[in-house]
Formats: sequence, C-alpha cells, structure tokens
Amino acid sequence: MTTSRQLEIPFADGRSGSGPATWGQRAIWDVVNRLAPADRPRYNIGTATPLDPGLPLPVVLDALGKLLHLHDSLHTRLHPGPDDPTEEPDGTEGPPAAGEPRSTGLRQTVDPAGTLPALVHDLPAGTDRAGLTAAGAALHRELTGRTFDCGTEWPIRVGLVVADGLVRHISLVLSHTAVDGTGMGLLVRDLTALALGAEPAALLAARTTQQPLEEAAFQTSERGRKRDANARAHTVRKLRAAPARLFPPAPAADPAARFPNAVLSSPALLRAVDTVAAAHRAGSSAVLLAATAAMTARLAGRPDAVLQVVVNNRFLSGLTDAVSVIAGDALLHLQDADGEFGAAVRRTHAASIAAYRHAYYDRRLLDAEIERLTADRVPLADRSCVFNDTRDLLPGGLTAPDPAVAGAGADGGTTLDWPVEFDPRPGLTYALDAQRTPTALQLALTADPAVLPRPAMERFLRGIEELVLAEEHALRP
Repeated sequence: MTTSRQLEIPFADGRSGSGPATWGQRAIWDVVNRLAPADRPRYNIGTATPLDPGLPLPVVLDALGKLLHLHDSLHTRLHPGPDDPTEEPDGTEGPPAAGEPRSTGLRQTVDPAGTLPALVHDLPAGTDRAGLTAAGAALHRELTGRTFDCGTEWPIRVGLVVADGLVRHISLVLSHTAVDGTGMGLLVRDLTALALGAEPAALLAARTTQQPLEEAAFQTSERGRKRDANARAHTVRKLRAAPARLFPPAPAADPAARFPNAVLSSPALLRAVDTVAAAHRAGSSAVLLAATAAMTARLAGRPDAVLQVVVNNRFLSGLTDAVSVIAGDALLHLQDADGEFGAAVRRTHAASIAAYRHAYYDRRLLDAEIERLTADRVPLADRSCVFNDTRDLLPGGLTAPDPAVAGAGADGGTTLDWPVEFDPRPGLTYALDAQRTPTALQLALTADPAVLPRPAMERFLRGIEELVLAEEHALRP
C-alpha cells in the first residue's frame, strides 16, 4: 500500500534582500497571468528521473537544503506593486489600458530562512521497476498540475518516491518565473554533485553565479538601460526590414481545429549535427537553424525565412551559469535561406550571434513599441515561426537513463510519431523544438494545419534531417 507524507526541509542563514523584478521574471509573470487559471500550470518547468539503485532519504534532503543556499531564485517570492494589473475575484487578471506596459511595479523578495516542503510517496518493499516508474510519473503529474502562487510560496516543488528505505525517484517542478531550461539543467547538475558529497562553496568557486537581485541591479543601472535600448532598437529595425508574411494566406479553416504535433526521432542526426557544426566552425544550433530556415523557405515558396528564436541564459555572456530566466526572443531574418547549405550554416552562425546578443531586453517596453507601430499600421515582420533549441538543457541527473525507456529511435532508425494535438494557438504557424534523448536527436513540430497540413509537416521534418545528413556525407573524405 502506498502512503503519502510531507516533510519540511529547513533553510536558514541564506542570502536575503528585496528589489525590482528582472526583465525575465516580469515577462513570464505577464504571460502566465494573462492565461486562464487552468492553463497556467503548463508554464511550469519540471524534470523527473529514477534513482537506481537509490539514495538514502537524509542524503537527498540534505542536498536539497544545500541547493537552496546556492541559488537565490529558489527562495524568492514575487509581489505585484501598485502599478501592476490586479486580479479579478475569479482569479483572472484585469486588462491594462491599451498600450500600457504591464508589471511595472513587480518586485522580488529573497527570503533568508524558511522551509521547503517535500512530498514523499512511500511504496511497499520489493516494488518492481514498473511500479516505481508508475509511481514517479503519477507524483510528477501531481506536482506539475498546479500553478504556483509566487507571492506566498517558493517557486520549487519536490517529490520523492521511497521504497526499501531509499529514494528511488525524484521530481523537481519550478515556476518559470524562477528558471528556464538552462537553469533547470544547472540545478540538476548541482543537486547531483551535492548528493555525491560536494560542498556548496566548492561549486560556487568553480563558476561565477549571478543571482537575480544582482541581475536586476544591472538592468536598472545606466549601463543596463543602454543595453536594453540598444537591443530593442536592433529588434525594431529587424521587425521593420523582414517580410510581413512568409506563407501564403491560409484558406478558410475551422478556427477550432487542433494543432497536430509531430516528433521525428533520428539517431543519425545526433552525430551529424555536431560533425557539420565542427566542419563549418559553427554552433550546432546554427546547423539546425539553417536547416529549419531552408525548409521554411521551401514550403513557403520564397527565398528567405524569418524565425523567432527562443533564447535562454546559455547564449548570453555573463548569464551562462545563472539560475534565473531571461525570457528573450531573437528575430532571425535569413536571406537566400535555401541556398548552398554549408554557406547557409556559416551565415546563420554569424547572424545568430548578433541576434542572441540583442535578445536581452525589457519585453514590456518592446511590446509597447510594437503596439505603437501596429497602431500606426507599420508593416512588421512575420513572427509566427518559432524555433527553440532545448538540447542539453536537462542533463542526466543522479542516475544513468534506463535503456528500456530511452525513447524512439533506439533501434538505430528514424521514426516519426504523432503523439498529441494541441488547442489552437493564435498567431502561430509552427513551433519547432529540438530535443535530445540518450539515443537520438528529436525534432518536435507543432503547426497550424491550415498552413502546414500533416504531409507538409512530415516533409518539413524529414527535409531538415536530409539536409544535415547530406552535408555530413559530403564532408566525408
């Protein structure tokens, strides 16, 4: 029989302070609070992993307590100030006046002490692997299915499955206001090291870790304001110069039609992307971006492509080791996107570096500028094609992955699956996520079926694979 209990992990003598929220905290706060309450949990960031052969419960609890001392974002609360939109009695947010920036008064408070709840599910002795996996998945769903109240609770939840006296599965769920995929990857690495005996001081000494209050202090400084202004000016120039429409207008379609999700899993791409990147002295993200742009141009029937690229901390100098969230987007306009692929990779690499550098800005102010330009009927770039490289953001944690559940493509061949359909996403043509499993590189594509029906989605994904593999083949001696 499974039983549940809640433990409290004590935390004391931590860093503390209060100040304005960062650009990233405000951006995610705004996005989440625009959603209906039932939709808000989908912005939670979570990871879960089995622990085999398991770790003693006191070791895991001690490591979690030390993790709080490493990263202020884990014991930070957010409070809307008098300039923020207030919530209606039903939990939905009242709209601001037209063109008014949101969350102008949002502040963060770093608590020096408190307790972190850990939800523990105790399983009977001798529970087999399938039972442990099922219990871990159920616990993770329970933790991810609830939104965070960022004003009264810390933005982290912990779930532990215990059997035979050992923690056999761990679940971490965080509010997106505190962390993005890069930050979650850092948390997993740090928790692994702490559970294996590392001391927090040694981990801090190994890297420069910028805390959110320090980031906010930079953003409100003269240098930070100049960086913001330059980044927004760069983005507005790109918005005004790039095409306002990529794909031809879609025929009348059912506005309630759900958006299919296709996942191509390719073991060959796992190797080929890095090979092509090394040959052209480019980043591996540039290889995938170039291939995505090429297929966008082909399917749209035009020579160029515009991609809205999700940018996280790992792309920005000085924030690579920060456990926070920047919530930035880079607008990438690639001309002659369907030209010779090797040259396209090199051009994409150069263009993406500049785009990433200018993706660190105050989104409220950029949104206000876009609203003004739209009201003045200034043509702005198509921003409906989204690319997000999430590879390596969630590294292997406290255990090696189970080969039996490693994912599609484990047999060495490419697979294409259609796992789910999503509710309509207004303003989206497609969203492409690059992911990594232990055995394959996965490309997950969600698209508007009126613009990209299922055959076109399959052509899109297989075309990316073909471009990269053909380039790798051409590079062989």
